[in-house]
Amino acid sequence: MSETTDIREPFPPASAIEKLSYQAMSANWFEYPIVVHPHHTDYGGVVWHGTYLTWMEEARVECLKSIGIDFADLVALGCDLPVVDLSVRYRRALKMGESAIVKTRTIDLEGVRIVWEYEIQSVDRSIVYLTGMVTLVAVDREKGKIMRQLPATVKDALVKLRE
Repeated sequence: MSETTDIREPFPPASAIEKLSYQAMSANWFEYPIVVHPHHTDYGGVVWHGTYLTWMEEARVECLKSIGIDFADLVALGCDLPVVDLSVRYRRALKMGESAIVKTRTIDLEGVRIVWEYEIQSVDRSIVYLTGMVTLVAVDREKGKIMRQLPATVKDALVKLRE
C-alpha cells in the first residue's frame, strides 16, 4: 500500500470542498463531500478504516433526505433500515487534510431489500479510494421483524431515485 500512497497528486485546499454541495448526479449518483479531520485518522494521519463506513452512512442518509425521506421521521413511523450485508474494498488511503467525494446510489430494490453502491473518489475524480456495497432491509421497530413490504412513500421515492 505504501507504494501507491506515496505517489500523490496535490489536493485542493479544504476551502475548495465548501464550493461542493450534496447533489444528485448523472447515472443516479448522489455526491456527498467530505474533509478528513484529525479525529478521522490514526496516529499516522491515515483515515481509520471504520471512518469510511461512517461517511458511507452519512451519504446514504443525506441522499434519502434529498428525495424527501428524513431518516428520523422514518424511525418515528416505526420503520428502521439496518445494514444486513456490507462489502468494502479499500483501494487507497485518505490522509488528514484531504478532501473527497462519497458517491452513492441504489442499484437494486427487491421487496424490502435496498442495495446501495458506493465510491469514494478524489475531488478531481482521478483517484478511487474505496468501493463498496451495502444492503439494507426494512424492519418494523415495534415488532422487531422484517417488514413484508417497504412503506409506500419510501418505495415510491426510491423508485424515483433510480430513474
